[in-house]
Amino acid sequence: MGEGTLFSAGDKAPNDGTYIEDGVNSFHQGIQNPQKVKLSKGERFPDNTNHERKWKRMGH
Repeated sequence: MGEGTLFSAGDKAPNDGTYIEDGVNSFHQGIQNPQKVKLSKGERFPDNTNHERKWKRMGH
């Protein structure tokens, strides 16, 4: 079973890395000023700026 690709606020980061907000309509419209955070493995994701957004690891 592999690592998940989208994470909710409060989830623990599976690996060290930079994570960015991703949204439902991001493929078509993009996200304006997405939040970016650098987390270490085990740290919890902060709240998103919008209830429809999730966290995704950058570069994957």
